[in-house]
Amino acid sequence: MGQLIYSMFTSLDGYAADRTGSSDWGGALDPELHDFVSDRSRPVGTYLYGRRMYETMSFWETALDTPDPPDFVRTYAEVWQAADKVVYSTTLDTLTTARTTLERTFDPAAVRARVDALDRDVTIDGPTLAAHALRAGIVDEVQPYVAPVSVGGGLRFWPDDVRLDLDLVEQRPFGNGTTWSRYRVRR
Repeated sequence: MGQLIYSMFTSLDGYAADRTGSSDWGGALDPELHDFVSDRSRPVGTYLYGRRMYETMSFWETALDTPDPPDFVRTYAEVWQAADKVVYSTTLDTLTTARTTLERTFDPAAVRARVDALDRDVTIDGPTLAAHALRAGIVDEVQPYVAPVSVGGGLRFWPDDVRLDLDLVEQRPFGNGTTWSRYRVRR
């Protein structure tokens, strides 16, 4: 049985994107951190995305086409391409990546059944889609990468209307100041 994991970069003040929609302050191009993200992503068999996160992450479909990508980029692209993707969107018309399916509605019971039927983990990526899963109580773990920056506003990592009781399971700091934490959701 897989685990449903909400994991992404967030600012220290709790925003997944700043007021301009940018999250390039997350430090994902730091080789040490990127290699860790690749290692944490290897057990993931399926990524669940909303439209905006899918459009951002679809870069990895062609990342290996660039001349001489760094090893950490090559590694993550291979990990990402090997996983299935499910995109939840009412506005997206075409998919540009392999191993990807489109769903028009997010049904928490169906998602939980999918996760339970798999022998690999599933991540739900993007705070808007993750908020639906957090509200429905179907998330097993939350794994934020907290960047050492305060952006002052934007798209929140946590939904405002959800209380979660969490148990810290594991934590790791990185040289660039980012800290990864793994929390189990207490039921």
